[in-house]
Amino acid sequence: MPVLSRSSGHRPRPDTSTDAPAKRRARRSPAGLAAAAALLAGALLPIAFQPSAQAVAAPNGGDVIANLFEWNWNSVAAECTNVLGPKGYGAVQVAPPADSIKLSGAHPWWEVYQPVSYGLNSRMGTEAQFKAMVTACHNAGVKVYADAVINHTAGVNQTSTSSYGGATFNPVGYSYANIPYSSADFHGSPPCPNSNLGINDWNNVTQVQECQLLSLSDLNTESDYVRGKIAGYLNSMVDAGVDGFRVDAAKHIAQADMANILSRLHSTVWGARPYVYQEIFPGSSGQLAPAAFEGNGSVLEFTYAYKLKDQFNGNIANLKTFGASWGLEPSDKSAVMVTNHDLERDRTTLTYNDGSKYQLAHIFELAWNYGTPQVYSGFRFANKDDSPPADANGYVTDTNCSNNTWTCTDRDQGIANMVGWHNAARGQSVANWWDNGGNAIAFSRGDKAWVAINNSATAVTQTFTTGLAAGTYCNVIHGDVTAAGTCTGGTVTVDAAGKATTTVPAGDAVALYTQAPPCTA
Repeated sequence: MPVLSRSSGHRPRPDTSTDAPAKRRARRSPAGLAAAAALLAGALLPIAFQPSAQAVAAPNGGDVIANLFEWNWNSVAAECTNVLGPKGYGAVQVAPPADSIKLSGAHPWWEVYQPVSYGLNSRMGTEAQFKAMVTACHNAGVKVYADAVINHTAGVNQTSTSSYGGATFNPVGYSYANIPYSSADFHGSPPCPNSNLGINDWNNVTQVQECQLLSLSDLNTESDYVRGKIAGYLNSMVDAGVDGFRVDAAKHIAQADMANILSRLHSTVWGARPYVYQEIFPGSSGQLAPAAFEGNGSVLEFTYAYKLKDQFNGNIANLKTFGASWGLEPSDKSAVMVTNHDLERDRTTLTYNDGSKYQLAHIFELAWNYGTPQVYSGFRFANKDDSPPADANGYVTDTNCSNNTWTCTDRDQGIANMVGWHNAARGQSVANWWDNGGNAIAFSRGDKAWVAINNSATAVTQTFTTGLAAGTYCNVIHGDVTAAGTCTGGTVTVDAAGKATTTVPAGDAVALYTQAPPCTA
């Protein structure tokens, strides 16, 4: 059957399940934390602080991931330099870097999820541009996480033998000369119990991990040869500076196979083990539940995104208890999100079409003390399979955030400035919760940061307990601190008791934070 969408997001999902623990791969070095202090002591902080324009050749210590979905390498490099580094993002997630199938006519987004070689010339740019992008991001203090498609190659239902990087291959014959793979390197029947190699039972471990996902040729990851080829591909990126991987379709790779592959990876150029976070849709139990994969890394927390949509379309006062008791993975095992490329196309989460709710959900995600947060920036689409903006040959063109084709959420002033808020609040527990029983909430993170979110249609004026030291603070949702120490947006005064009276407009937020006693404007 035709591949309408490459991702395992487009498959039946049974009921939800509560899942448990996994290990974070990334560790932040003392040098990285020192660099973070220098980078963040600027326009995002209270009025006493000044911006730092100096790039750092060490990780900035942040953990927020900007997911720049299918941005080309030159655009990612520019974003790291001009936005992500200065705003304190800890990492950027980039599109699958491998050479992929190139279809005739239209060029759907999922072409890059059908690799045909492990070369780094791709739809997003050349190998040289990829490496230059990694260097630019590192110079801005930003780590690079690559989307890794290692469960499969291009689908056997594809007849194209053209690729973006010039690889030689024939998907119908399971032949990929540039790797090389042949038919012996893929799962057949057996071990897949179905003669058509399809997955008929999404709760059957053998079918899910030994049969073909959406007609994509399923690699025989039990083979030492295949494991070596996959590890070699991942190491080619680690050696180029990549710091970690979002593992696509990880639910379809046996855990022991994945563990073997990961054990072969080199340490990153900054001396850490690569950070691994895996695509594991919830709904199955036992060996297919997200908890069963956590020995190999963190997992993408889909339930978090689903529940966030429910509350922003309902009553955000319920978020007071948002966490593991809601069926989420443990915080230190979760890569959380408001949406991603699959979910926005399925409309199972909030999307850019949801206006202020979408922005406020990202603000909440960055403020709430749960998981490793992602900010998703993709492109606008009319149909689920639409290509990102590209030239006539399918190569993705430079991102333009001003012409209504891309959704540059990472640049949104309130969201981008909340990254600094999030970094300042690290290690602080949620405190001083307030809600009006409906769609307005407020809370602090210890005595370092405070936020109020109004998801209702009317303004809310209230005297809040902020937990902050007395002083005048810049509302970073709408303002930055200038070199002269003034705020380009509104300010809020906190009294000696830590209280502040302010108005939160409808569909808006107010956010204040400090890393030292603030000055008065």
